[in-house]
Amino acid sequence: MAHIVILGAGLGGVPMALEMRNRARKEDKITVINNRDTFDFTPSNPWVAVDWRTPDQIRVELPEMFKKKNVDFILGSVSKVEPEKKAVQLEDGTNVSYDYLIIATGPDLAFDEIDGFGPEANTVSICSTDHAAHAREKWLEFVKNPGPIVVGAAQGASCYGPAYEFAMIMDTDLRKRKIRDKVPMTYVTAEPWIGHLGLGGVGDTKGMLESEMRNRHINWICNAKVTKVTKEVVIVDEMNEDGSVKATHELPFSYSMMLPAFRGIPALMGVDGLVNPRGFVTVDEHQRNKKYPDVFAVGVCIAIPPVGSTAVPVGVPKTGFMIESMVRATARNIRALLDGNEPKHEGTWNAVCLADFGDGGVAFVAMPQIPPRNVNWASQGKWVHLGKIAFEKFFLGKVRRGIAEPFYEKMTLDMLGITKEK
Repeated sequence: MAHIVILGAGLGGVPMALEMRNRARKEDKITVINNRDTFDFTPSNPWVAVDWRTPDQIRVELPEMFKKKNVDFILGSVSKVEPEKKAVQLEDGTNVSYDYLIIATGPDLAFDEIDGFGPEANTVSICSTDHAAHAREKWLEFVKNPGPIVVGAAQGASCYGPAYEFAMIMDTDLRKRKIRDKVPMTYVTAEPWIGHLGLGGVGDTKGMLESEMRNRHINWICNAKVTKVTKEVVIVDEMNEDGSVKATHELPFSYSMMLPAFRGIPALMGVDGLVNPRGFVTVDEHQRNKKYPDVFAVGVCIAIPPVGSTAVPVGVPKTGFMIESMVRATARNIRALLDGNEPKHEGTWNAVCLADFGDGGVAFVAMPQIPPRNVNWASQGKWVHLGKIAFEKFFLGKVRRGIAEPFYEKMTLDMLGITKEK
């Protein structure tokens, strides 16, 4: 019998547990460790923040679902990962030993890297559902006394789709409330240009998103480095390509949501050979760490180098489609090891995104994610908004039922009419 431990129960950890249960031998033990007992559908957080969803509508209770699927669940926070000892230490002092460890923790949110930044200070966040619920409270206060909005993604951020989504969704909600004319909006981003997305653009995302923002009267500042946030002003250095300061902007706001940079969770930081200096897990093409071959990692917690150099640090996103491919490759590779074989499966690392704008949206497909690509496609329309609603419904249904089917790939490619790669 082998003990396979999975850290995290988000968009990577839950599918990983279900897929691993299906791939492992009957006698193998699967244990999930997570710091909360619910799965939250993170892509719906922008809707929560403008009061279009409640947190309960996008949550699934995990203990009962995992129990039905013969997966053990430990509610607790990890204080230290000790790969030399093949053990995970929890904050309550419990030690959990493993034969194979799969890290699917997601990121630590680096709000502290900017003075006055984050939900504990002067801006709101949609990075977690709890953060989105807090943003909703602030939003309902804001619409009673509207003013300027500053929205976007700070230096080092590696997930730009939700920032664009939230800007457009706020615009849509304000128009429905007939107060959009009272709200100047500025989009601030570390990207070198609108639609870069940390991917060097996909299809004509530059043209599409610039046009969308012009139509919605949203101003923008690119190559932006946020230096400080007070209760009333976001201070931004707009950088030249050579890294010098082009202009400094003091942007007044009544409501501000900006995505932070990501880093590895504290329990991983500084583990030599396991993570890079930012705490992201280094893996090979089989999702396996080279120094500790019994450790695998999937999702946002893994290290991926940026796409080219930029004046301001821009990270690379890990979309649901990409994470799902990592999950399936990892499960197959661990099963190969259990059978005495070497890993050979690789994730496709393709990017597919449905960016909802509240009344429309933009979809893009990058195969592979890092250019040059075999597929480099983007489109827009109301169908994206409807597709995102359907996507939420079916993905939550999949988790509630404990289904390990590769749902992201199947539904997205079917919807977009793209033939699956062989």
